[in-house]
Amino acid sequence: MFSRRNFFRGAGAITAAAAAASVSRVAMAALPEPVMQTKPDTMPPLVPNTGRPYNPVVTLNGWTLPWRMNNGVKEFHLVAEPVVREMSPGFKAHLWGYNGQSPGPTIEVVEGDRVRIFVTNKLPEHTTVHWHGQRLPNGMDGVAGLNQPAIQPGKTFVYEFVARRPGTFMYHPHADEMTQMAMGMMGFWITHPRAKHPLIEEVDRDFVFLLNAYDIDPGAYTPKIMTMLDFNLWSWNSRVFPGIDPPVVRKNDKVRIRIGNLTMTNHPIHLHGHEFMVTGTDGGPTPKTTRWPEVTTDVAVGQMRQIEFLADEEGDWAFHCHKSHHTMNAMGHDVPTMIGVDHQGVAKQITKLIPDYMVMSERGMADMAEMEMPLPDNTERMMTGEGPVGSVEMGGMFSVVKVRKEQKAGDYKDPGWYQHPKGTVAFEWTGAMPDPARFQAEGGQSMPTENMPMKEVEVQVRKPSGHMGH
Repeated sequence: MFSRRNFFRGAGAITAAAAAASVSRVAMAALPEPVMQTKPDTMPPLVPNTGRPYNPVVTLNGWTLPWRMNNGVKEFHLVAEPVVREMSPGFKAHLWGYNGQSPGPTIEVVEGDRVRIFVTNKLPEHTTVHWHGQRLPNGMDGVAGLNQPAIQPGKTFVYEFVARRPGTFMYHPHADEMTQMAMGMMGFWITHPRAKHPLIEEVDRDFVFLLNAYDIDPGAYTPKIMTMLDFNLWSWNSRVFPGIDPPVVRKNDKVRIRIGNLTMTNHPIHLHGHEFMVTGTDGGPTPKTTRWPEVTTDVAVGQMRQIEFLADEEGDWAFHCHKSHHTMNAMGHDVPTMIGVDHQGVAKQITKLIPDYMVMSERGMADMAEMEMPLPDNTERMMTGEGPVGSVEMGGMFSVVKVRKEQKAGDYKDPGWYQHPKGTVAFEWTGAMPDPARFQAEGGQSMPTENMPMKEVEVQVRKPSGHMGH
């Protein structure tokens, strides 16, 4: 829920106007109150009641930060602080974020707006905020030691600049970056066009989310901050499936989805049942001559991608990262593979001595979705999510785009599972199978083998170990 708090109003010296500055005690008295949000739900779009009008975005499992107008300037207040983020129902992580959440709230402005952002540091160490992709004065860029002094604990700095171009952007620290981003410090920034733009079409629904990853041991609460590649939780807005809310749209809506990647690897984002076009990056809208229909687009590290499609097919359509290990949860890197070995009773005994013990099941990972194997406390199942006809067997970076013809404009409530028309669902076949047709021209191998060993060789298949460059 939204709440307001009074924060420490510490004294600080005002630096040069060209740089981000700490705020004096007198100035702090005039700060906008910080608005907080601790619920993990997707909040309705924040329709602007001051400033230039625009069509607001919807942040999956997040919200948009309110502002106040002060002599024509949009003023926001971000609070960097430790947070508890529910990554899925019953599974919580101790992270760092902004205004009660990780990621922080989405900031929405309009091209040409003068923006003033107060940043209060409630972390145990110094921080800054870098406005990723923005054109702004060098002293407002937020790189500690290079453009500004770091914001010390208990201090408040102010950043002020004009939103010079429309597009999809992010914000994140540029101080002790590996720690603070590994702990969840990031947020979305949207600059809407001031007027009708030749490369930016109007849409009916506009969703945003950030790709982020964590390394949290099963049964633990706090991410490891020194991990470089071997993450075990792949998330959208610090949520893992089935905790990721579905983007809900009306049939024939024009839909825009904006995706930012602050993990340490790329993500091929794939949509079922529709084709989309990449219409924008963090560099701005893409020229129309560079657009073509796609069903998967790769989002590299530090990139933004903006995709658009016409939601003209009803149904519950999977939407996910196409790296299969990124649609799983709680993957311990030392989990032994025990396929073919009946060890269920043994595993239950071991967990009495080693609470965080995990092992793959005897038939494959699908057993994990059935909860046959014991799990440590505060751990999400590897594959989970109950659909209308059984387990979805997914996790991590997975959601469902729900397209409904009866969904009303502006209504984002989950309509439940899709009711398939009769005769449109795959079914079991129990009749006789026809003999396969064969072509007379079919032959054997095109080239005979020579010098092959006469002795048969049994191939041993071994699963790769380590990060293997992912």
